[in-house]
Amino acid sequence: MDAPVASEVIRQHLIDPEICIRCNTCETMCPQGAITHDSRNYVVDAAKCNWCNDCISPCPTGSIDNYRRMPRLQAYSVEEQLLWDSLPAELTPAQLAEAGANAEAAVEAAPAVEPAVADPAGQADFDSGRYNATLPPWSAAHAYTNLYGPKAAEKTITATVVGNVRVTEVGREYDTHHLVLDFGAMPFPVLEGQSIGIVPPGSDDAGRPHHARQYSIASPRNGERPGYNNVSLTIKRVLEDHQGRPVRGVASNYLCDLQVGDKVQVIGPFGTSFLMPNHPRSHIVMICTGTGSAPMRAMTEWRRRLRASGKFEGGKLLLFFGARTKEELPYFGPLQNLPKDFIDINFAFSRTSGAPKRYVQDLMRERAADLAPLLADAHACFYVCGLKAMEQGVMLALRDIAQQAGQNWDAVGAALKSQGRLHLETY
Repeated sequence: MDAPVASEVIRQHLIDPEICIRCNTCETMCPQGAITHDSRNYVVDAAKCNWCNDCISPCPTGSIDNYRRMPRLQAYSVEEQLLWDSLPAELTPAQLAEAGANAEAAVEAAPAVEPAVADPAGQADFDSGRYNATLPPWSAAHAYTNLYGPKAAEKTITATVVGNVRVTEVGREYDTHHLVLDFGAMPFPVLEGQSIGIVPPGSDDAGRPHHARQYSIASPRNGERPGYNNVSLTIKRVLEDHQGRPVRGVASNYLCDLQVGDKVQVIGPFGTSFLMPNHPRSHIVMICTGTGSAPMRAMTEWRRRLRASGKFEGGKLLLFFGARTKEELPYFGPLQNLPKDFIDINFAFSRTSGAPKRYVQDLMRERAADLAPLLADAHACFYVCGLKAMEQGVMLALRDIAQQAGQNWDAVGAALKSQGRLHLETY
């Protein structure tokens, strides 16, 4: 590859730290591995970004739709961006000229990233994110977004805690809570599959205010308590990071310790694609781990309420739910009480004493005969939510199920994406 010339100017892709809600959507969607993050910021590596723009439309806040013209040799480094509290100003033509760059010669490409080497099983180069739909199902209700936030007229909305109960058995490593927030008379319309941002009080070690943290809504559109202006969240107390290092999560611990009557600052709502279909005959396949169950609970509860009203004849509901043990699985008790003819529940536990490890993708393969027809059904939608580590295993299982049923995976995968039928939300 030729070395870049000193005068070359690029439109460097940047993420606005002021409005980013750290949802990990951009990093999940980037096929080049150009996006990374630390405990504070999400950033783009100019040396890897190839301007495919796969990360633009899924971003719930628009924080990733930002650019700066920069001499390629002076592009902002990952290390610089991780320290930002706000985006730097655009360089003027005079500043670009002073740097020896041609301001009129901006290009929108970066050095090509070497393609991954395919492995015999076709797994190492399998890009699961390419099948993630950025459009909602055609029959989904209209979603309202960004009613409150840094770029909105109102920066935050104040919610009151009206409930905080533990939904896992007592244990140091898996303290998960069901939190209910009430917005009173202030409008805050939400749909199943959307999320909100919680702004923790205080500041970090450098004295900077904490950024908002994103949480999926666990209640249906008419409230945790029907007819009330409230929402629920599923919060896991974070005691270690993704590398297993001890850490005390700022927002999760703050939320788990809240008492009834406490006030919370909220922004949002966010999300326009991870939405459930309204079509009464649609089928919903939900695949999740841990607190990834939050949007699945919202969808299930809305369907349950419609069914109880006697005015709804719904399609199939299938749930594949994974955790290390049943004690760590949120809502385990209530799930057991749902009618079998209403929802088909499949549990996978990977750390049950005396039993082999089982993951959600293992259960999916066992249910291949039921899932294959749904992959080919235009009225069936698939939702995956949970740890990033589960994503590729789940998508490979779907691919194998389709192929074993004689379906063309390239055609099936393209249809899942283009028809808004497959949604991945992993972190």
